[in-house]
Amino acid sequence: MAQMLTDLPAELLEYILCSPVLSHVDISSVSCSCKWLHDACYARGKVWEHQFKLRWPRLQKYYRQNESYDWLKEFRTRHIAGLQIRRTVVSISRRFFTEVVLGDSFAEIESLGAPEHFCEDELLSILNSDRRSSLTLKYYAKKILYFLRQKNILRSLKVFLEQPPEQQSALEGAVLVDQYCNPLAEITLEIISVQLDDIVDKVRKLLRVTNPSHPSLRALPGDCFAVEDFELQRQVVGALNAVLYEQLQYKGNECDFYNPMNSYIHQVLLRRTGIPISLSVLYMTLARKLGVHLEPVNFPNHFLLRWCQRERSGDIYDYVYVDAFGKGKQLTAKECEYLIGHQVTADYYSAISTTKVLLRMVGNLLNIGKRGEGTEKSYQLLRDSLDLYLTINPDNVQYLLLQARLYFHLGIWPEKVLDILQHIQALDPSQYGAVGYLVQHTLEHIQHKKHPVEPDVKRRSALEHRDVQYSVGLIMKHKRSGYNCVIYGWDPKCTMSQEWITTMRVHQLTNGANQPFYNVLVQDGTCRYAAQENLEPHSAPLEIGHSEVGRYFSEFSETHYIANDELLTRYPEDMAETLGTVQELYHRLTPSPGNDRQNAQATGL
Repeated sequence: MAQMLTDLPAELLEYILCSPVLSHVDISSVSCSCKWLHDACYARGKVWEHQFKLRWPRLQKYYRQNESYDWLKEFRTRHIAGLQIRRTVVSISRRFFTEVVLGDSFAEIESLGAPEHFCEDELLSILNSDRRSSLTLKYYAKKILYFLRQKNILRSLKVFLEQPPEQQSALEGAVLVDQYCNPLAEITLEIISVQLDDIVDKVRKLLRVTNPSHPSLRALPGDCFAVEDFELQRQVVGALNAVLYEQLQYKGNECDFYNPMNSYIHQVLLRRTGIPISLSVLYMTLARKLGVHLEPVNFPNHFLLRWCQRERSGDIYDYVYVDAFGKGKQLTAKECEYLIGHQVTADYYSAISTTKVLLRMVGNLLNIGKRGEGTEKSYQLLRDSLDLYLTINPDNVQYLLLQARLYFHLGIWPEKVLDILQHIQALDPSQYGAVGYLVQHTLEHIQHKKHPVEPDVKRRSALEHRDVQYSVGLIMKHKRSGYNCVIYGWDPKCTMSQEWITTMRVHQLTNGANQPFYNVLVQDGTCRYAAQENLEPHSAPLEIGHSEVGRYFSEFSETHYIANDELLTRYPEDMAETLGTVQELYHRLTPSPGNDRQNAQATGL
């Protein structure tokens, strides 16, 4: 065969070796056959390039068409990076199973030395595999990808902040904030800009009807120009309001004002609703693309834009103030005060820099995080917004102290907590009391982590667990609330505080607190603690769409979840119980020969 191949022209041989049925193993074997075939598979040729792009198509965007690459070297590097990433993900899932919030546990990914885009591509490969299997691997891969992307976005934000103020775009800054808080979403400045250009085209179409000679119609995409005549500017603003608020139905979100999605520019464009600052950034960017220069105004409780009627005026009464939240309504300085119900000084009418726009935007997200009810989602938002705020304003003592307290509360990054506290002490020695308290308890936490407590192992065969009817992995339904859930833990008796027992009215249950209670992941994304008498096996088991499923389970088997190795170390006898319960349930629900009415009565259907 080798002899026959060597008789072929080089071009035809290369074409054959690029066949999609040949794997990299086949190509390696062929190249070892003889020198002729080895030369045909040379590193910079089409054969290894084809193998690389066939196996990792997402990476094509990182390579220029006209440049020469050592494709065999690229293949090997990517292959080794993939193996390293998978080994690291597996080791992390074992070592950090007990961590409620993961802190610096992913830093070792950066020490692998592999190109970041190779690491990200392998993580995406894990996430895009069969959705019902490798759930634990996907769970940690998703968290690592979140961590890596945030590191890159923070780096981009720092570069953005180093630019001269006049070169900083409020839209670009808003996109960076959006990306940092939603690192797993495909959000880019290019995608957002294309969506804005579509709106600009609609405005120009309307302008063409009212004024075919308008200068905004002659500008090419990307041109930096300004419409000087005030009446022509007014025509642009009028057309923009008509398109944005009448045609496209954008509006201020008064019903759900404190939803963080109102601050994310890609969500504002998707849902066509937002809060004053996000709508103002959108409005200001669109106006500038059409030649009208509007300035951001950090008005208290209601972000505004100002539009100058005279050249370089310093008088607040020479401006028109635009309320993007109020459908582009134009206000005088006095009318702006009616929005908030009290008078303000002239300073509040001043234009602010892009940096201050971002600080206010991030500050809004930070306040939403603080308003949260201690859920993982609110903690994540608080962490993300603090990271952003302190990147923009690194010496804010109030937020540095909040960050240290948050990390301390979550039990993460104790060494970083000490660094933050040291920085606070240098900035403001008057914080000695708060700093000293946190330093003492953080040192205790570090010492405690050196001697971790062994997890509590619960065996079904133990006498004290005789009343526990259900096991981990079972899909259940709550008899009273009707929600679907999966069990990931249980206690033979209620272990919550007396205050919780009273608040939740556990005493009103038939068996009160003296019955098994189950930790369950609920379909709506919450985690609950449910009494045994309130739960029953689901007659038609379904997957539970909860973000933490992969932390406890490796696979969904159509009828139940299969516990991963980490969960089974805590409940070593539960897998057999799960299978037994599922088989019993299906046996009970399977009709037996005989009268259909009797079968229906027997199964309770």
